[in-house]
Amino acid sequence: MINSDELDRDALLSNYQQQRRDRLLAAPVLPAPAPWRPVLGKRTLIGGLLGIGFAVHPDNDHDLVMVVSANGHGLFDAVTGDKIARDHDPDLATSTPDGSPDLTCPGLGPITGTQVRIAGVFGGGLHHSTRDGWALDIVAPEWPHERVLLSADGGTYNGPSGQSWWHIFHCDYSTFRAAGFSPSGLTLAVATSSDLTLWHRQTLDTHS
Repeated sequence: MINSDELDRDALLSNYQQQRRDRLLAAPVLPAPAPWRPVLGKRTLIGGLLGIGFAVHPDNDHDLVMVVSANGHGLFDAVTGDKIARDHDPDLATSTPDGSPDLTCPGLGPITGTQVRIAGVFGGGLHHSTRDGWALDIVAPEWPHERVLLSADGGTYNGPSGQSWWHIFHCDYSTFRAAGFSPSGLTLAVATSSDLTLWHRQTLDTHS
């Protein structure tokens, strides 16, 4: 049964908008294409996740992902997926980024002494494009269930999925927190209130 809200919404969409919405709804979840590879091949469960941010390991230049959750702070190597630092009891004054005007939390482990910008429930954002042409969008054609789209052509999303764009994550089981690329463009992260999913690639496409 179609309710009046659905009829009002559909009446406001142009044919082009309706076709695009239908295309997004029909797109299955697909693996991210090469050169992207899943880190550890699965989601990392993190209960009460509030937000994430990126940093760089000072010793090997690996992308790092800092996780802020209701259970403390954690730091992951985005290349290997290893958890390399954990703080179960951070200082209450800096345990969440809302106490900072630029939404940062203090780093831990190898990035102790630095501030990490955190995107998530308190606001903020991550990079949605890379220097070599990859783009990411978060859409919700069936709000409140967000879908993460990855594209190789700057985000036109024309044509069927699996050619120049891919529906790589469907947040239909938890609450979306943040998604985006690391500043290097080598890591892609999606965070929900219950888990973290990472993809990584070795190099940028210098031919783009």
